Amino acid sequence: MRDPIVTLLTDFGTKDYYVASMKGVILGINPRCKVVDISHHIHPQDIMAGAFVLANAFSYFPEGTIHLAVVDPGVGGARAPILIVTDHFFFVGPDNGLFSLVLRKEKIRETYVLTEKRFFLPEISQTFHGRDIFAPVAGHLTLGISPKVFGRRIDSLKTLNFPEPIVRGMNLIGEVIHIDSFGNLITNIRREGFSQFIQGRPFLIKAGKGIIKGLKDGYWEGKKNELIALFGSGGCLEIAVREGSAEKELKLRKGDSIRISVKREQ
Repeated sequence: MRDPIVTLLTDFGTKDYYVASMKGVILGINPRCKVVDISHHIHPQDIMAGAFVLANAFSYFPEGTIHLAVVDPGVGGARAPILIVTDHFFFVGPDNGLFSLVLRKEKIRETYVLTEKRFFLPEISQTFHGRDIFAPVAGHLTLGISPKVFGRRIDSLKTLNFPEPIVRGMNLIGEVIHIDSFGNLITNIRREGFSQFIQGRPFLIKAGKGIIKGLKDGYWEGKKNELIALFGSGGCLEIAVREGSAEKELKLRKGDSIRISVKREQ
């Protein structure tokens, strides 16, 4: 594999040795590969947050990139370590639903349970499969080794049930599914579903104690400290505060509802 790239996404943070040791394992196998961090600040054990961040980043990498993702509250347990081969990428990590959103965008070619221990580290900790199983598999993949030699092929994967917006009368009800580092509240309401519901009618957006009229094209259109709504780079409706934090202003959390209401036609 020419100029191989391995990305890393974890909930490990950067304070401890965990991420560095995974990078060391990969580079020890192939010093020529590039290791790129997507994020290591997924909230601990928050598989849905990991799935969301990965799904919004993976496709911007060159074809053939190996995406190694570890948000794994069941490490050492019954969940399987897997390798997914899609039309454009490789994904390595636990079979716990972490790849659910990715696989809405990518077509699977093959999936393997990682069973071949010759591609693992000699000693496997039951608390750190990221270093001892996933990192060495990713490293060996960069050498061009065929995915089929890493384990046994399987036909099904664990998936997460991500919430979808619902229409209730004259209301479209979604919820906050992610809060970014700026305090922007990212919802599960996508532009296409929003447009189909609104159909050009005037609307109000209710988020906690906040009520917003209309949408902005970008953060720059809001006045300082103004509560605004817009569609962000991931195609989802966001609630934001210009040069502030919607999370702090509205005191909302993941799972809280966002309501879009249209007036009934006379």
